[in-house]
Amino acid sequence: MNNLKKIVFYILIIGGFSSLMYGIVIQGETQEAGKVSEVVEKAEVSHWQQFIDTYHHNITHPLAILLLQIITIIVVARILGYLCKKIRQPSVIGEIAAGILLGPSFVGMHFPEFSAFLFPPQSLGNLQFLSQIGLIMFMFVIGMELDLKVLKNKANDAVVISHASIIIPFALGMGLAFFIYKEFAPTDIKFISFALFMGIATSITAFPVLARIVQERGLSKHKLGTIAITCAAADDITAWCLLAAVIAIVKAGSLMSALYTLLMAVGYVVIMINLVQPFLKRIGDKYSNKEGLSKPIVAVFFILLLSSAYATEVIGIHALFGAFMAGVIMPANTNFRNIFIEKIEDVALVLLLPLFFVFTGLRTQIGLLNGPGLWELCGIIIVIAIAGKFLGSAIAAKFVGQSWRESLIIGALMNTRGLMELVVLNIGYDLGVLSPEVFAMMVIMALVTTFMTGPALDVINKLLPEKKTPAVPPSIEAVSKYSILISFGSPLRGKSMLRLAHSFIKKAPNNASVTALHLSPSNELNQFNMEEYEEESFQPLRSEAQKLNLPVITLFKPTQDLDTEISETANVGNFDLLLISIGRSVFEGTLLGKILGFTTKIINPERLYDTITGREKLFENTVFDERTKHIIRLSKVPVGIMIDKDLDKVEHVFIPIFSLSDSVLLLYAQKLIHHSDAKVIILDATGVIKQNPELKETIRSIEQIAPNHIALYNEKKIEKDFLEHQDLMLISFDSWKKAVETQSIWLSNTPSVLIIKP
Repeated sequence: MNNLKKIVFYILIIGGFSSLMYGIVIQGETQEAGKVSEVVEKAEVSHWQQFIDTYHHNITHPLAILLLQIITIIVVARILGYLCKKIRQPSVIGEIAAGILLGPSFVGMHFPEFSAFLFPPQSLGNLQFLSQIGLIMFMFVIGMELDLKVLKNKANDAVVISHASIIIPFALGMGLAFFIYKEFAPTDIKFISFALFMGIATSITAFPVLARIVQERGLSKHKLGTIAITCAAADDITAWCLLAAVIAIVKAGSLMSALYTLLMAVGYVVIMINLVQPFLKRIGDKYSNKEGLSKPIVAVFFILLLSSAYATEVIGIHALFGAFMAGVIMPANTNFRNIFIEKIEDVALVLLLPLFFVFTGLRTQIGLLNGPGLWELCGIIIVIAIAGKFLGSAIAAKFVGQSWRESLIIGALMNTRGLMELVVLNIGYDLGVLSPEVFAMMVIMALVTTFMTGPALDVINKLLPEKKTPAVPPSIEAVSKYSILISFGSPLRGKSMLRLAHSFIKKAPNNASVTALHLSPSNELNQFNMEEYEEESFQPLRSEAQKLNLPVITLFKPTQDLDTEISETANVGNFDLLLISIGRSVFEGTLLGKILGFTTKIINPERLYDTITGREKLFENTVFDERTKHIIRLSKVPVGIMIDKDLDKVEHVFIPIFSLSDSVLLLYAQKLIHHSDAKVIILDATGVIKQNPELKETIRSIEQIAPNHIALYNEKKIEKDFLEHQDLMLISFDSWKKAVETQSIWLSNTPSVLIIKP
């Protein structure tokens, strides 16, 4: 009756007011006389044609074009960035390549109609201004990433190397400008403007890319990595100050006018450091947590950012310098900077920066290099850039006391140009200093020098390997140590995994070792708080290890490929057991997610590849998430997959045996009985043990050594009450897979589970 009343009320309300609105329209149309000119419908225009015309107007509307451009750019940039990660190259290379691919060099040449529709000339202004907003946010974060305390403490050698790595390529760039000015400089551009921009364009270093390479290669805690990052930071500050001066000279037109601009710039810097910075410090100290950093406070900092960028744009040294300076003077409070960086970096990095790459690609016309002479000049530019930056940095590093190996590594890292080079080139192009031909050559140079960093480091390490101290022959006891590697994401889950690992080695801590591995997804931004993040990640585990009186080795590394890194660490260390956690119930997720293989990524490329090649069915029921399957596939050591349900102790253990291969679980049962005095129940679910005398004898021998600690059950059914009294279930990989695929009801009642893949 209640539902009927609701239906009647709904019909009366909707019907009544719809009728009222219809009546208003009918009566309103009677007032059109003398107000609206009579429209004569053209008979020859059909209703379908009217729909087509309206539809064409909608899809060519500036907003629709801009949204389509953003969608296309992000998709292509993500795909090419992913491919670059797979070949151990910075994703920025793929994003730059995406810009060139979508520009006139490829899509414009081979698909001109599509290019004209997607990137009509009148739409490029919108794209440019939106990309400039992304760059302003990016430079703001880069300013925050610089730790000025590190520069103050370790600046002696770094400043020498950094400034040598700027002045040498700067001079070579100006020398090159001398020879190509007449033929390649745009009309009405003075030689000093052209020469200064060629100098600054050949001397820049990409600080964000360099910092990520240093961390991914495990150099961040070595003296070499510290020197490289400090050099890059000093290089960044120096280069941006030089760029501001160069822009002032180019815009002013005369040295005297440029001097006035530079004096205003100096005044701006003094005000920012002496007046604005102390004010920001007080705010940062007061609001250094997520709860305190409310929207009004965030608005204050964004107003500061935009005001700083506006001031430097008006002064005449470009808005990006103002954004960079606003980041530099942000409160030095680590927690505050980290929170603010997290608010900005995803929008800046994922959404807006790819627009800048593609806008650069739309300007890059590689087709203009249509003769051997132009390609020869392009090669000369690349050689000069590498010789100036690579060799200049290496020679300076050697002069201040570094070995040849370390000097060459510093040179290779400082030769990385990446996004920062594109920023400089676009400024030069906007000012009319660089011609389209020279712009295209310099973009190619940026790609080549960034791409060569990884291979150059590999070659240096191969030709000049790091000197290692003579290895002490391991004792028999050390060789026989049982080693466990636990890889955790959440520190709380890591504590459960540590307790589980301890239960396997509790009575023999001197004859076993536990290593805790925590990997952090790395990106082009947010390298500021890595040391603090590492300390926070391991603190709960260290506290738990202290309670358990268990020595733990900790490993931390930023990486772009978490799953592969976990497997490689386990394989290289030749661990006896790798413990990972899937962190969720196997029944979570939607049917669509299971069908398409959706996990932490939107669409997993490996899954699609395995489907295409026939190695895996796209529509199979996914027992494990893609990350877990990838780790299992790559690991050459036994893997334990933990499903944690608040594991606190390991006193009662349940092991179902479904096949003969499950006998490997008895080895782990012996360890739990010996080290943790666990009571183990073996369930002969399918009668395998009953039919195999050897398995029976193995269980009997364990019982003789540890009476009342192992029992054999022959029940076919697993009851809920029985499972509630267990702390842990040990099960083999194959048996778990079959149990999930058959959707066994008892799975939902299991305690914490350890799935063993031998």
